[in-house]
Amino acid sequence: MIALLHPECNLRHKAGIIDAIQQAGLRARIEPHDEGERIGIPGAGEELAGTLEALPGVRGILHQKASYGLVSRLDSEPPSQPRVGSIRFGGPELVIISGPCAVESEAQILLAARAARAAGVQMLRGGAFKPRTSPYSFQGLGHAGLELLAQAGQEVGLPVVTEVVDPGDVELVARYADMLQIGARNMQNFSLLRAVGELGKPVLLKRGMMSTVKEFLLAAEYIVGGGNPEVVLCERGIRSFDSATRNIFDVTAIPLLKQETHLPVIADPSHACGIRSLVPHISRAAIAAGADGLIVEMHPDPDQALSDGAQSLTPSGLNELMQSLPAVAGSVGRRLSS
Repeated sequence: MIALLHPECNLRHKAGIIDAIQQAGLRARIEPHDEGERIGIPGAGEELAGTLEALPGVRGILHQKASYGLVSRLDSEPPSQPRVGSIRFGGPELVIISGPCAVESEAQILLAARAARAAGVQMLRGGAFKPRTSPYSFQGLGHAGLELLAQAGQEVGLPVVTEVVDPGDVELVARYADMLQIGARNMQNFSLLRAVGELGKPVLLKRGMMSTVKEFLLAAEYIVGGGNPEVVLCERGIRSFDSATRNIFDVTAIPLLKQETHLPVIADPSHACGIRSLVPHISRAAIAAGADGLIVEMHPDPDQALSDGAQSLTPSGLNELMQSLPAVAGSVGRRLSS
């Protein structure tokens, strides 16, 4: 349920509204809206709705049929546009994020950062904590990787995004990263979702490899319901019976999510297919389908990468991809950042 507030609703009115919500044993989250503020109230029933409607400052009550009421899109509601510094997701400009799967060394991440900057991307990615299927695979450099990633980003002037895998590491990762990533394997790690929800730093939430669209949106609901509306969704492919590619890129999920939620949606073509030569094609398909951006893996020497080398573009491959995107973006009324 959502309570819409009058534009002239004052602090005393808000205090009374929030107190009524808390008296019902529920949590309140106030956020800006086009015609004043609104309060999202997960789990609220008809009795509370009647109570709130009688309080000064309340303009009306919206009953959401969707079980993910805080992230669902209302017909009259403009899309959210979370920010990472000066970068805005969901606006007319596409946001392109690139970098290696994992931070391997100071030299490697600096080379990648310089290549990403030269190609014209807006953010640098790199994993410090790597949840891997095999316990014998490279698991990342941990704290040292965070430091190297942050230093590389600062040197080239790009904000950084990296994955957090443990609720106990959220504050540590947030000290170094401008945006926190919740990976596919942790999409339903509810303790982790609550932790990043309470922190308030921008979050990139990836769809689980075997998750439905509804489960994806409910995971986002955990974060937004915890008080953090700065969420960007990422479609990265789902598993199927066919092993020809790493995953199946669910291109239909992009326009469906844009229809169902006010949160921006980007795509991860690298994990979607797992094959370097296919990444540019999947990237362009995602933009044509309405994605608000891409997160693409790029490594200075993919054949020597410690993780995901087969799906990582070379620096020249990233340049070629970036040069091909403006035409596709323009055909759907979008553009790349200048």
